[in-house]
Amino acid sequence: MTGATPQSFRRTAIGAASSRPCTLVVCRGCCCGNPRKYPGTDHDWQLDRLRAGADASGGRFVVRTTECLGPCDQANVIVVQPSGAGRRAGGRPTWIGFAMDDDCTEDVLRWAAAGGPGIAEPPVTLELQFIRPPSEARSRTRTRR
Repeated sequence: MTGATPQSFRRTAIGAASSRPCTLVVCRGCCCGNPRKYPGTDHDWQLDRLRAGADASGGRFVVRTTECLGPCDQANVIVVQPSGAGRRAGGRPTWIGFAMDDDCTEDVLRWAAAGGPGIAEPPVTLELQFIRPPSEARSRTRTRR
């Protein structure tokens, strides 16, 4: 980074985020993806299906996994993060709970392929599974005291 100033580095870092694709963050922590806790769901198939959809999308969206996202009582949890363009259009990360069946997986794939938050409207059936992020739920609880 010879000759780079902090100012030019910030522009580069922000510029790189502007081209970021929609990202599916799939929880695979203590409860989500756990076949002992949820034996009726093929968790491996779901993750394979999401990754195959991302591969087939031509870069429109990507999939990554993470450890526990927090709302274990609403497993499986997937967070759909907007692309750079989606964020500029007002899209924000959308949390989806109870994402265990094939229909939900396909709805998530269709929405991400269409652009995700800020770009495309989510399927109505998927909206029924939107949940509050843990920090938002905690802050709402604190204000009720």
